[in-house]
Amino acid sequence: MLLALMTDGVLVYSQWYKSAESTTETLASDVNEDISLQLTAFLHAPVHINETNSHFIEHNLIDLSDQIAREKFFSGIIKNHEGAVYSVGFGTINGEYYGARRNTNNDIEIMRNDASTDGNSMYYSITEDMTAADLAVKAGPFDPRTREWYQAAAAFSKPIFSPVYKHFVMDDLTVSAAWPIYDDTNTLRGVLGTHILLSEITAYLEAAAEKSNGFAVIFEQETEELIATSMDFDVFTPQADNTFKRQNLNDLGDSDITDAYNYYLTNNESQFRLKGAKSNLYINVSEVSIDGIEWILVSAVPASQFMDDIVSSMLWSVSVSVIILIGLVLIYYYLVRKLAKPINQLLYASSAFTAGNLSQRVTFLSKNEIGMISSSFNHMASKMQALIDNLEDNVQVRTEELNEKKEELQLILNSTAEGVYGMNLDGVCTFCNISCLKQLGYDHHDELIGKNMHQLIHHTQRDGSPFTLDKCKISKAISLGQGFQSDDEIFWKADGTPIDVEYRAYPQIKNGTVVGGVVTFMDITDRKQRDAEIEFLNCHDPLTGLYNRRCYENKKTAVDTYENLPLSIIFADINGLKMTNDIFGHAAGDSLIKKAAEILEKSCRNEDVIARIGGDEFIILLPQTNAENADHIVSRIRSEFKSARLDAIKCSAAIGYDTKNDIAQSLDEVMANAENSMYKDKTLNRKSTNKDLINTILDSIHLRSQREEQHADSVAKLCVDLGKALSMPESELEKLERAGLLHDIGKVSLDKSLLLSETAYSEDMAGVHQHALVGYRLLSLFDDTIDIAEYVYNHHEHWDGNGYPRGIKGEQIPLISRIIAVTEVYDRILNKGTEDILIRKRNAVEIIRQGSGTHFDPRIVDAFVQMMQD
Repeated sequence: MLLALMTDGVLVYSQWYKSAESTTETLASDVNEDISLQLTAFLHAPVHINETNSHFIEHNLIDLSDQIAREKFFSGIIKNHEGAVYSVGFGTINGEYYGARRNTNNDIEIMRNDASTDGNSMYYSITEDMTAADLAVKAGPFDPRTREWYQAAAAFSKPIFSPVYKHFVMDDLTVSAAWPIYDDTNTLRGVLGTHILLSEITAYLEAAAEKSNGFAVIFEQETEELIATSMDFDVFTPQADNTFKRQNLNDLGDSDITDAYNYYLTNNESQFRLKGAKSNLYINVSEVSIDGIEWILVSAVPASQFMDDIVSSMLWSVSVSVIILIGLVLIYYYLVRKLAKPINQLLYASSAFTAGNLSQRVTFLSKNEIGMISSSFNHMASKMQALIDNLEDNVQVRTEELNEKKEELQLILNSTAEGVYGMNLDGVCTFCNISCLKQLGYDHHDELIGKNMHQLIHHTQRDGSPFTLDKCKISKAISLGQGFQSDDEIFWKADGTPIDVEYRAYPQIKNGTVVGGVVTFMDITDRKQRDAEIEFLNCHDPLTGLYNRRCYENKKTAVDTYENLPLSIIFADINGLKMTNDIFGHAAGDSLIKKAAEILEKSCRNEDVIARIGGDEFIILLPQTNAENADHIVSRIRSEFKSARLDAIKCSAAIGYDTKNDIAQSLDEVMANAENSMYKDKTLNRKSTNKDLINTILDSIHLRSQREEQHADSVAKLCVDLGKALSMPESELEKLERAGLLHDIGKVSLDKSLLLSETAYSEDMAGVHQHALVGYRLLSLFDDTIDIAEYVYNHHEHWDGNGYPRGIKGEQIPLISRIIAVTEVYDRILNKGTEDILIRKRNAVEIIRQGSGTHFDPRIVDAFVQMMQD
């Protein structure tokens, strides 16, 4: 026993050590990989900043000519992205540069470099509202177009990281994430740059390596020049001519790092164990590859960091185990000697008892386990002797007990949720429980017991065809003495209705012979229905009921066969969904999507596969459909869309199609052709589509309020007359007329009751106040109206700054907006009340005159009053 325990101990502890070593290697690998992942996240931070904020500049959501808005924009970026980001700025093609940075005290400063600074870089401290305050630093002449980050983005025409360069102010190396910004004609407007200091990477590596007592180093893959290291080593040295000298991997003088990198290059292993100069090391080598960046990260964790405590614990455990083992051996020896004598006596008594001497008893009785066994033996012997002496009485008692057990068994069967019934080899029911009766719709056991269960509940299949006994899997399983279960069959209830069941059939075997069987079952009709609903939702879009993208991919593979050629694909994209969501809310957008789905289903055949693969994108697979028939279907879809409308929304879609005639042709290529055809359709009809959308919105407003139509026409005419009185050029008069006609287009979002209300134009009504913003957002979506969106947005601003929605004043308000403000108020007042038209005109002109200098531009008021007098 001692030898067995020692052998087992050696095996256990050796496996323990191997397991600990494996666990240690995994932990070290996790530490190394964590450094690699954190570095990748560190480098993606400036890319994320550029990706997020380039949208605002590219789509003119931030007006860079607006100094206040510009300064809040850039200082807000820096404030919201603390950490490694040193500065963010936008350099224009004209050499201007605007942005913000953190200085050496971690304070935010606004950077400005344009004609107002004579081409010098000026840094300003910021106020509480994130705008420029006092001049903090004058850094001298600066042209962003000469910087590496600007030139890299402009040269490659895509987001990219710049080469490493010496910062022109800070005594540090810098790398910049650059993002080119283009206008609508794809002409470069400038480059957005987010700059990080390499010292920040060094600080991160030092902190990460300190936790594991290891080291980490980053260097460029091509040149092996250092980027950052956790060791106390400068990655560059300044030179006397104000340049700098980069240090490379060999300059570190650390053989562990060079050996690790050479091993990686030779064996192409990114994670391995290396015998270092001082200790074994767990090495992780990873390549950091982002546009413009090809870096190598080498990190190492010493094995002793994890293994020393484990080895110490194992040695202590082994020592304690040896001491315990010796003690157990001594105790075992003592107990064997003490227990052997009473055990021998017990064995003698039991041998005599089995030989027929029922009077034999054990005489050695103690309070330990052997004594308890001896006492139990004597009790058993006495009871058996008494049973033999009273056999008839005992038989009667046992019979009564068996009857009680039978009743208890029936009670247990009736307490189960599953239906249970038994049957003999002829299929006749021999017993059943209450749950069986309830699930099958019967009231009493007699309705089942004695009846053939197959003929009663299992006689017909789901489709109504007879289910013969020779095909019944229950009968086959029981007759063969094998268990069987199923969840795809039905039982028939007493009222003649079927239920889905999950059942298990078990044979009853007595003395090796099958004598019958037991069937347990559950009604799973509700579960089947839920499963069907879940399967439907997994494969269908919950909004439209069409196939979703995942199911479409499966259907696409199944349909792409020779038998289905020619196979056509239609690609459709709903027009105006973004506008609908932005202006009317996502509920209206959902209605538009559902309407489009209804049109597609109505226009296609049952065997066609229709799927919603994106927010506003649909795709249709048309098996056995040539290009001519596909064109007919597209025409049918266009016709349905042409007559479809949801309130203020004109339903329309861009549609393209293509046909696969050769089985060797890629279906993905055909789908790409259909998608390109759709985009071509969208581009060619973009103007007419946008015009239809705007006209539909105007029609919706005018149908609800004829007065609004009259008001729009009157304001447009008055605006042109007033513009001529102000000697505006013809091009501005055209804008003025369109802006006057569409100035209240945002009222499409108002309820009809509010639109018709006499008080709907009160200055203090929040619902009406929103129409200027809604109109701005709506007109900004279309190429033909984006130039007048700003005028519509500001036509309720007041000369004294008390208007809405922004509260700007004076010359900050665009001229066209100031003209609309005068003419639209005049027309509203002119058409209120029941007085004579001449009286209303005088009253309206007087109110305009009274608003001069507060509500309205005095110069425009004077011109308007003069015009009305003429």
